[in-house]
Parts: sequence; C-alpha cells; structure tokens
Amino acid sequence: MSLWLLNHFSTFTLAVVTVGGTVALAVAGSVLLRRRYPSVAGGEHNDMVGVTLGMFGAIYGIILAFVIVTLWTQLEDTQTIVAAEATDAALITRDAAAFPAAVRARLDSAMSGYVHAVVEDQWPRMRAGHPSYGATETHLRSAFQVLQTYDPKSEREQVFYEQTVGHLDDVASQRRARITMARQELPPLLQALAVGGALVLVPLTFLFGMRKLRVQILFVASVAGLVGFSLLLVFVLDRPFSGDLSVSPAPYREGALARYWTR
Repeated sequence: MSLWLLNHFSTFTLAVVTVGGTVALAVAGSVLLRRRYPSVAGGEHNDMVGVTLGMFGAIYGIILAFVIVTLWTQLEDTQTIVAAEATDAALITRDAAAFPAAVRARLDSAMSGYVHAVVEDQWPRMRAGHPSYGATETHLRSAFQVLQTYDPKSEREQVFYEQTVGHLDDVASQRRARITMARQELPPLLQALAVGGALVLVPLTFLFGMRKLRVQILFVASVAGLVGFSLLLVFVLDRPFSGDLSVSPAPYREGALARYWTR
C-alpha cells in the first residue's frame, strides 16, 4: 500500500493529505473535547498535562529524529552505491579501448545490455518493491565471460585488463548492495512506534486547557502539524527507490555511458 501511494501521488499531495489531515483531525478532536468537557478550558489539569506532554514529547522527538536521520543516511548511501556502480561501468567501457576490436565489441555489447537492463528492467522492479538479480544477470555474466576467455598479449593490455576485472567485480558487488537497499524498509516495530507515538502525543495536547479557543487551536494545530510532517518524512524516506525523493537512474545515462543511449 505504501509503495502504491508513493508511486502514484506526488510528495506535495501526500503532504497535504498527511499534514493537513493530522491537523484537521487534531483541531476537530480538541474542539469536541472542549465542548464535551468545558472544564478543560479552565486549565485545572495543566500542571500534570504539561509535565506529561513534555516528557512524551521529548521521548517521541528523540525517536523520530533517530528514525529520520537513519532513513536519510540510508538514502544518501543508496545514492552513493548507484553512483559508484555507474562509475565503475563507465571505467570498464573506457579501459576496453586498450583491448583488440573483437574483445572490445563483445565487452561493449555486454555492458550496454547491462546498463539498459538496470534502467529499463531492474529499476521499475525496485520501484515496485520487487528487485531481481535476474534482470541483469545474463549481461553481467557475459561481461565476465569476455574477460575470462581473453588473454592479454602485452604489458599495456595486462594493466588495463587487471583494472577492468577489478571494476567489473565492483559492479557486481555494488549491484548486490543496491538490490539489498531496495529490499530494506523500516522495521514494523519502529513503524508502530512512530504512528503510535503520534496517537498518544497529539491527543494529549487536547487536555492542555487555554481560555481562548483560538490560542488552543493554534497550539494543537502546531503540534499536530509538526508530528504530521515528521511522519511524512518517515513515509517518503523509507523506500529509496520509490516516490518523488527516490534515487534516480540518471548516472547510468551520463558520461561514458551516454553513448549506449544514442544508438
């Protein structure tokens, strides 16, 4: 459900629904509680509610901050992995210039197929939450076979051959890391804690009475808006390959790899 929402609605739309909905429900709940229990407006329980609200707010804020920072770091790490994989693929195509034409053509064909498979096949699978090694396995195996069956004839070719093998090994390693990141999501317990904390914290603000209704609505709406926006961040950052803030496959179309997209 979360992947469908991320892939079918913009971040702005999700923000309006999440933040706006949280604020609207919080304000409505506060007004209804104030009408049902007029004594709340007098603030007779403000001392106890204030201490409880401050304690819960601090704990919940630390938890949300930890979750958001972790997810943001995960997104940056994923971007780094993608850039490194594309860079190694580009270096392979450059190093292949030192090999005989027949070997270079076979290696180019394998890497072109790999790059296209990553962008056109594997990326949509990762975006939908179903990453697969099979989408690129054939092309990667072909590249390895080209190098495994080639015997460098000169010292110059040997140097570039060793570098190419190293870059191809790195591509395979980073592909595994990328697919692993595509499968990760926030553990259910942390998801329950993030949502459950909001369900505890926001209603607590209803009990903090203020004589002026406008002031209380402003207070409740501010807390609800902050909580709603934090939950939105958790939601959109949880899947690094889905939604508007997802990692882009652009590095596989740029630099030395751009020629694979102009044929």
